[in-house]
Amino acid sequence: MPNPNVTAAYRAARDQLLSAESADAARADFRWPDLGDTFNWADDWFDVIAAGNDRIALWIVDAAGSEQRLSYAEMAARSDRLAVRLHEHGVRKGDHVLVMLGNQLELWETMLAVIKLGAVILPTSTMLDTADLQDRVDRGSVAHVVTNRSETAKYDDVRGGFSRIVIGGAVDGWTEYPSDLGEPAPAGESRPVVVTKTTDPCLVYFTSGTTSKPKMVVHTQTSYPVGHLSTMHWLGLRPGDVHLAISSPGWGKHAWSCFFAPWIAEATVFVHDTPRFDPAALLAQLDAAEVSTFCAPPTAWRMMLQSELGARPRALREVVSAGEPLNPEVIDRVERAWGLTIRDGYGQTETTAIIGNAPGSTVTPGAMGRALPGVTVTLLDPVTGQPGDEGEVCLDLDERPVNLMAEYLGDPDRTAASMRDGFFHTGDIAVRDADGELTFIGRTDDVFKSSDYKVSPFEVESALLQHPAVAESAVVPAPDDARLNVVKAYVTLAAGFEATADTAEQVLAYARTALPAYARVRRVEFAELPKTISGKIRRVELREREERAAVSGVPVDGEWRDEQFPGLRASRPLPPAAG
Repeated sequence: MPNPNVTAAYRAARDQLLSAESADAARADFRWPDLGDTFNWADDWFDVIAAGNDRIALWIVDAAGSEQRLSYAEMAARSDRLAVRLHEHGVRKGDHVLVMLGNQLELWETMLAVIKLGAVILPTSTMLDTADLQDRVDRGSVAHVVTNRSETAKYDDVRGGFSRIVIGGAVDGWTEYPSDLGEPAPAGESRPVVVTKTTDPCLVYFTSGTTSKPKMVVHTQTSYPVGHLSTMHWLGLRPGDVHLAISSPGWGKHAWSCFFAPWIAEATVFVHDTPRFDPAALLAQLDAAEVSTFCAPPTAWRMMLQSELGARPRALREVVSAGEPLNPEVIDRVERAWGLTIRDGYGQTETTAIIGNAPGSTVTPGAMGRALPGVTVTLLDPVTGQPGDEGEVCLDLDERPVNLMAEYLGDPDRTAASMRDGFFHTGDIAVRDADGELTFIGRTDDVFKSSDYKVSPFEVESALLQHPAVAESAVVPAPDDARLNVVKAYVTLAAGFEATADTAEQVLAYARTALPAYARVRRVEFAELPKTISGKIRRVELREREERAAVSGVPVDGEWRDEQFPGLRASRPLPPAAG
């Protein structure tokens, strides 16, 4: 049964954010709710707001135009019935349940049901192969798997004593997912009463693995379910909104913007479910569904700009971006087309949104914004560990925010390293200006030195994006005997441009005028960028490629260097390095 005192405290914290007159007021007045020792978001929040509530909670439109609309009340009832069936199947409090589903109704009702049972959700991408799944089953101590019939063959060679639940038809060795969840519950049927502590695990997310084997991030019954109050605030969500976020199930951002934050706000989660990203179809849906708040990663924004934005969707009020830093050029072009400013935000799988340009704030293009309500950000020098206005983004554990993970599952050494010296270390470098705004510089392992100057890949990539030939780029160091490293840009070309010497010369010449001398791009290669299955650029692969080429002494095939072009040979002298 819901605890009314807990629900009231949660609602009061939410309403404080909804009623704040400004971003500054929200930061000054907000306090994380005191929920005591026990809390279950599905019981104490979702089911409470769902009681008798006919407002649409989930609205899914597929590529063919077929629709599903489920109210809050229907989602509560369906997840209750599913919880009963899962319990009968053997799902118990603390069990790890690997959920490998697409953007489909069963994903949302399974997540609600698993939370209600006090079991632990391990969201997993459908793009994984058998080897990846074996790793997750082993390291994640998986007891149950829920997936679609089309994915079951991937598990044929996965070892382990986990139970198997399938959606979409019978498969030998698998239990069929119930098909009668929309029917009234039989007389006397009730789901088991489970009490969960605020510190009990709720979700385990695998990181995208941009630089190493994916980490397993443990979130508690509060760190995501309560922590996403900050995300709701950053997104600018209000009760009754229709919210669309471009995000794939299996990754933390999906829980951010397609599960917790909209339902905390009592908004509608709108999903445009298509096999591949279609900018034109998406833009049509933004208008037709009267979407009021829209979140997309930088890659999606860039693809929409390569298409045709057209007129501003009629009901659109807030547009935001997260996942990777958003280049100023993208913000400017969308603002000119729609009259709306994309508000960038920052967080990690390990956190909810912790930095952002909040609704109503003035956006400095390229800046992440300020610390969000309930969060104190400290910048620590990666070498000295001293606080300052440039350094690693860290969270003070003496003021530990609710929206921080509990640990990395089964990895006490990595957990200790991330929380050393009294701070949680994000691994990201930022700079703070006189007004307190934070601007992303790069990962601690992405920023590099050239001629004793620090080079921010993000700064160079943002400049390159302003050239019409550049759809996307990734900047890495190329080892050099004279300068330690030179700046190398891997570029994905925009439509209409070809990978020729002329295009390379244009890009290199443009970089000379658009960037300071120390950040000058001296090498360029046209290529599709390697990415994780969550869409993040794997610069580590490109760095390793450059290191191998340097060791071999053989120039990278397909690379263009500035010395190949007579007009670019003259080199501007560098001023003394600032250190």
